[in-house]
Amino acid sequence: MGSLSVAVIGAGAAGLAAARELRREGHGPVVVFERCAGVGGTWLYDDKVSTNHHSSLYASLRTNLPRETMGFLDFPLVSSDSGDSRRFPGHAEVLRYLQEFARRFDLHGMVKLQTEVLSVRREASSSWKVTYSRKQEEKEVIVEEEVFDAVVVCNGHFTHPRLADIAGIDGWPGKQMHSHSYRVADPFHGQVVVVIGYKPSGMDISRDIAGVAKEVHVAIRSPAAAAANISQTQQMPLPANQAHPNLWLHSCTVERAEGDGSVVFQDGSRVKADAIVHCTGYKYSFPFLDEDDAGINVDDNRVGPLYKHVFPPRLAPHISFIGLPFRAMLFPVFQLQSNWVAGVLSGRIELPSQEEMMKDVAAFYSDLEARGCPKRYTHDLGTSFEYEDWLAERSGLDKIEEWRKAVYLAARKNVTDRPEAYRDDDRSLRYDATGCV
Repeated sequence: MGSLSVAVIGAGAAGLAAARELRREGHGPVVVFERCAGVGGTWLYDDKVSTNHHSSLYASLRTNLPRETMGFLDFPLVSSDSGDSRRFPGHAEVLRYLQEFARRFDLHGMVKLQTEVLSVRREASSSWKVTYSRKQEEKEVIVEEEVFDAVVVCNGHFTHPRLADIAGIDGWPGKQMHSHSYRVADPFHGQVVVVIGYKPSGMDISRDIAGVAKEVHVAIRSPAAAAANISQTQQMPLPANQAHPNLWLHSCTVERAEGDGSVVFQDGSRVKADAIVHCTGYKYSFPFLDEDDAGINVDDNRVGPLYKHVFPPRLAPHISFIGLPFRAMLFPVFQLQSNWVAGVLSGRIELPSQEEMMKDVAAFYSDLEARGCPKRYTHDLGTSFEYEDWLAERSGLDKIEEWRKAVYLAARKNVTDRPEAYRDDDRSLRYDATGCV
C-alpha cells in the first residue's frame, strides 16, 4: 500500500507511539487530533473537575509499576536530577517523560491541540472523513473536515466512568462520586466514607481518604478479597501494621443504600456513611464512531470483533485501535501495536484474510467463555506475555526482555502482598540480566 495519510485520535501515550511508528514507516501526512491543550492524555493532570474533564488523575497518584516497566522499549523512563527520581514516580514525572518523548521524536508538529474529533465516517471503501472542532482565540470554535486513507483510534479508556448499581441509591442522602472526579482527600475530613472497588485506584484513594476521614469502609469483590487474604465471611480491619486503623475491608459488595444514610453490605453489616466513592473502572467509549460504519460494537467493555485487540476484520487495515488492553506493561504494548499497524498499512506485514481473522476472534471469545471469563475482561492481557511476544515476532522486533517481564510480575505481586509499602520498599525488585534476584 505504500505511504498513506493517517488520522490518529488522541495524543496520549498510545497516540504518540502511533504517530512515531507511522512516520518511521514512511506514512504521511500523519495528523494527531488532541482535544486537550497539551500532549499526555490521561497523564495531563487537571486539579479542576468539570462535567467534561478528561484526566482521571488524583493529586497523590504514583505509578503502580516501577519505571523500568513503564517506558517505551527504546526510550526508557529514566530519572533526572530535576524530576521525580523515585522508582514509582508521581504522575507529573510520567507527563514529563511523554512530553520529552514528543520533543525527542519531533512529534509536536503532527499534533492539533484543542481539537476534538466529532465524527469519523467512511467516505469510500478505504477512506475516512474526519470532522473535528478546534478552538480559536476568544473561545471561537471552528468545525472542519479532512479525508484520510486510514484512522488509528487512540482515545484511551479512562474518561467515561462505570458506576456500581446500588439499590436505593436515589433515596440515599449522602454524596457520591466516581474516582474520575477525585483529586484530594480534604472534602472527606471527619466523615464516614464507603469506597467501592479495591484495584489500584481503590487501594490508593481509600488510604488517601483514611488520612483525614473518621472511617473508611472498602467493599471488595470476593476474588480480590481472597487475593488480599481477607476473610470471605466477615468484616475485619486491616492489620495493625498497615498504618490506617480506621480503614475497614469488607469482602463483599454493597447491597443497598437506605434513606437514613445507611449503606448495607451483602454480608448484612451496615454503616451510616456520608459519602460513597466509586472506584469501579471505566467504559470503553467511541462517541465519534458509528458502530456499523466502524465495524465494531462495545458490549460490557468488550470492543469487538477485533483481531488481536486491534483490527476490525471487516474493515482492516484502514481503521485500527491502539491501547485497549489493560493489566500489562502498557507503553511497550502501545509501541508493539503501533509498529504492527504501521507495517500492515505500508504492506510490509500481511494480515490474514477477513474470514481467517473472524475465525481467530471467534476462537478467542470461545476460549474466554469456556474459562468463565466475563466479557469485560476481554482486553485483560494477563501475565503470560503471549500477546506481546506475538506482536514482536509478527513485526520482526525483539521480544520484551526476560528481566523486564520478571520485574513486572514481581511488582504486580507486591501490590497485592504489600499494598502499603510496595512503592517505597522495592528490595524484591532487584534484578540482573536474568531477572529478579
